[in-house]
Amino acid sequence: MLIRFIVKNFLSFKEETEFNLLPGRGTRFNHHKYDVGGIPILKLSAIYGANGSGKSNLIKAISTLRSIVILGEIPSLLLNQKFKLTQSLIDEPIDFGIEFYCKQSCYFYSTSINQKGEIIHEYLAETNASKEKLIFHRTFDGQTASIKFFDGFDRKQENIILKKLIETDLIKSNQVLLSFLNKISNEEFDNIKDVHEWFEKGLTIIGPQTKATTLPHEIDSNSAFRKFSNETMSSFNTGINEIKTQTIALSEIIGKDNQKEIENIKNKFIANPERISVWENKITGERHLLVYQNEDVFAKKMLFHHKGEKNENIVFDFTEESDGTKRLWELLPAFFLPINFSQTIIVDEIERSIHPLIIKELISKFSHDENTKGQLIFSTHESNLLDQDIFRADEIWFAEKGSNGATRLYSLNDFKEHNTIDIRKGYLSGRYGGIPFLGNLHDLNWDKE
Repeated sequence: MLIRFIVKNFLSFKEETEFNLLPGRGTRFNHHKYDVGGIPILKLSAIYGANGSGKSNLIKAISTLRSIVILGEIPSLLLNQKFKLTQSLIDEPIDFGIEFYCKQSCYFYSTSINQKGEIIHEYLAETNASKEKLIFHRTFDGQTASIKFFDGFDRKQENIILKKLIETDLIKSNQVLLSFLNKISNEEFDNIKDVHEWFEKGLTIIGPQTKATTLPHEIDSNSAFRKFSNETMSSFNTGINEIKTQTIALSEIIGKDNQKEIENIKNKFIANPERISVWENKITGERHLLVYQNEDVFAKKMLFHHKGEKNENIVFDFTEESDGTKRLWELLPAFFLPINFSQTIIVDEIERSIHPLIIKELISKFSHDENTKGQLIFSTHESNLLDQDIFRADEIWFAEKGSNGATRLYSLNDFKEHNTIDIRKGYLSGRYGGIPFLGNLHDLNWDKE
């Protein structure tokens, strides 16, 4: 689970900026605090800000670091995402840092990327106690790489040889050491594998355009998620009374005449039966989830059952549902996962296409549930969520741009408001910042050429 995230010289973040889930001194909603490795962290956080304030950039920064670790190297596009309003920073590195909890331990990972896309600093340590315990520290001065491992690593001759090979031959300057070590079969690196797994499976980021393409498979294979989905969708008057899946032969969606493409797809699944992929019709744009079962490849699609005028069962395809229903459906994992597992879910624009009362009810239910196991973090414009009956003050954050165009982040907890204060009213009046500056719109001459 996420403890804190640090970013510098990336998108709208000029200076080193920290977002964290560390609780303040408040005693309200004690069930919102998890104890992880002796560190209390919060289970919920909402990030507010005007359009262009940088709240989505914070989520993009976290997503970018996750992608770098999973990809295993620095993407070339990263170099175009530095803070551009101060020219002197063009030659300065991009810095990321993240502290999190997984597999009974807390870890801090950080990296710096220079203007050539080279990793000049990479650091991983355990942070369970007051003193950090080094796992590795890698540096690169433009010519020579140097790696320092944890105490005792150099006691084995084979480890000394491995370290030298990594420094001189095995890893390139744009490759991520964390990802590289994750692929090495060595019990010395078991905690590194835990860290990499957290980035891959413990941290999920949902953007405004994210499509939950694997949900048909989840509905089929996970009875708990199927029950959760049916109960949630039917409770919000969407007209849906049951969700089912349909399994379709691969030849039906690709065409029996395209045997070569069918065989290519099947061979990929035979090589890796656990894989799940999406096939898209290049003409219609329709997407199908492909899975391997009973030694064959099938497509799966969602079917939504509604009651007709005479109480008969009417089946709707996913494409026939409203945008709001689709978005609500695609957000279900964002609530199901942190309710049942110690995962961190981050959602950008959580309210998009969903009625304010529905999204408030969902978040309120998550807030008051004393048995949740994970974290829900999201950005939003929805002021109806600014309710101290849902959030602690330290769970509400604001993003605001200064006169230099740089984003700063700060918490409602900084204002020391009483828990009876109407924070929605205070926010809309500009008391906490983080709202758009509208200027003199009435003076605009829209009707003049």
